Amino acid sequence: MNLPNLLTLARIFFVPLVVAALVQERRVYVVDLPGLSFEMGNEMLALAIFLVAALTDMLDGYLARKWRQITTLGMLLDPIADKLLISASLIALVEVKAVPAWMVILIIGRDFAISGLRSIALSEGYLIPASDLGKSKMVLQVAGVGLAMAGLRSPEFHNAGILAMWAAVIFTIVSAIDYARQFWRQIDISTKRRRRRELLLLERTRRRSTRGTVTGG
Repeated sequence: MNLPNLLTLARIFFVPLVVAALVQERRVYVVDLPGLSFEMGNEMLALAIFLVAALTDMLDGYLARKWRQITTLGMLLDPIADKLLISASLIALVEVKAVPAWMVILIIGRDFAISGLRSIALSEGYLIPASDLGKSKMVLQVAGVGLAMAGLRSPEFHNAGILAMWAAVIFTIVSAIDYARQFWRQIDISTKRRRRRELLLLERTRRRSTRGTVTGG
């Protein structure tokens, strides 16, 4: 178990902490550090945990590439950890009425749909890689969730959070269309290749049958 994979696992363990901090009744925590003491509400605690978790998303990929520690486990866990973090945070924000439920349904539904398309494509021997649109969507989702959490304590962040969520929804739709286009292209190619093999096999069988008839006659 290398460090990038441990960071990915840590992101998964951060998920219940974010939700628990966000949906509980309003509380204020006193943080005492050497030379520094301040109060922190539960919504700001949730924001701090969320941002640390989001930071691990950037750090684990960077370290895996830099140290050449890209593993199958890491490639499997990383998208799962991302989806868990974003989905759970968005659902918690709906619970506290910080973001509209329809936005969250659209974003989470898109992730399920794309995961399904990727699984089908993989079963056909094709890998649909993450696109730049998908990566931009993830950045906007992190920004939207973070601003929405900050807006619970500071209303001036609320409008910025809604704008970021609108941008995330737009990129969600556009990236879903892009993934669907890639999927149908790959499946179309696969279907044509399979049909060509079937026709060749059928033609070979027909020729063998014809030769056998001529020989027998």
